Amino acid sequence: MLYEIAKQADVFFLIFARVFALVETAPLLSGDGAPQAAKAGFAAFVSATIFPWVHAAGYPIPASALGYVMLVAGEALIGIALGFFLTAVFTAFTTAGQFFSLQMGFGASEVYDPLAQIEIPLMGQFLNLIAMLVFIMNDGFRRLFLMGVWRSFESIRAVDLVARRELWFDYALRAIGAMFANALVLAMPILGVLMMVSVGMGLLSKAAPQMNLLTEGFPIAITTAFLLLFSSLPFLVEAFSAIIDAGFADMARLIGGGT
Repeated sequence: MLYEIAKQADVFFLIFARVFALVETAPLLSGDGAPQAAKAGFAAFVSATIFPWVHAAGYPIPASALGYVMLVAGEALIGIALGFFLTAVFTAFTTAGQFFSLQMGFGASEVYDPLAQIEIPLMGQFLNLIAMLVFIMNDGFRRLFLMGVWRSFESIRAVDLVARRELWFDYALRAIGAMFANALVLAMPILGVLMMVSVGMGLLSKAAPQMNLLTEGFPIAITTAFLLLFSSLPFLVEAFSAIIDAGFADMARLIGGGT
């Protein structure tokens, strides 16, 4: 195996470029908490695993150095695009928490995400952690590498980017639109109830001006939001699973050329 990899190092590096780009952008793997050396080693291991199938199928290598560099860039672009579509799915969960964090009184509270090493709203981090557990429970990593790595090399290569560029742009726009749509659908039950609570508090302040609703409104909104969140948690898990499955289905159609 090592002799074949060294003999066909140009083919192995093309595989490594796509796999490493996918690892750098895929959910749960792209976080800055994981060392770059570990990501590179993991990408090299995956590349060596699928190298015999890709080499047996044949991968044409251009004669010029410029053509090879463009081919490497195309393979890396495919890996980035595949990771982007799944990242857009996970961003929907964090965005859903942002929608009702401000309404429930947690708009100014942010926590540190150790994976992405950024600060995100508290409720967004809570929904993001649930989505990570659902992703692992639904064999997300197995499906990611079987579909995003092995099947992608069987269906698409860097030279196909030019022929399918309109399809990739269309899927990119749809992924961004679906991110906001899914986030709004997930947040609307809690957000809608909190809006009704705010309207009710406003009417109560008009009926009883002597009540200090500014200090009493935040505990009511927080309590109501947490009761709704924990009561609807089983349904949220099912919704998360459906959205993740839809993300993998979109990836499969993208790899298969829209079929």
